[in-house]
Amino acid sequence: MKVTKATLDDIGRLQQFRRDAAAWLTARGSDQWSTSYPEDLLRASIKAGDVFLFYADEREPVATVTLDTNADPILWQPEEIREPALYVHKLTLADPGGGNGLGSQILDWCGDRAAKAGALWLRLDAWTTSTGLHTYYRSQGFSHLRTVHDERAYRSGWVAQRPAEFRDVGFDGPEG
Repeated sequence: MKVTKATLDDIGRLQQFRRDAAAWLTARGSDQWSTSYPEDLLRASIKAGDVFLFYADEREPVATVTLDTNADPILWQPEEIREPALYVHKLTLADPGGGNGLGSQILDWCGDRAAKAGALWLRLDAWTTSTGLHTYYRSQGFSHLRTVHDERAYRSGWVAQRPAEFRDVGFDGPEG
């Protein structure tokens, strides 16, 4: 698996990942990601070097994730924000639910990057009503901290973390 940082030229593909994931989720009765992600925020994440693409071959990316230090103060307590952590956002697979373990590998890659950056935690938030996703993240070693019911959390108030750990997943690319 090869990992690259996304560029502004990748915006169309990143938006397509989101549309495809939203369609997959809609077919399963979820309204998660039913609104488009603001392009200005996507551009800012790309320019910051926080958006990554994963390739199984040289043709098309098979997944994306945004990994940054941006703790949403609506979701995270002040004492948590002071702890060194990296935050997983918009983890999206071209073949969601494919059962190939790619999501798990990407989370391990994120945890490895977090550990290498000196972070104590790998953190994420998830759609509040997506119990299947909560179960998945728990199976990946995340501990649920709380669910925030605040309209400013955009219905993504289920917050969890796991310790940042060094894990070699064999990806080629940025510190992979």
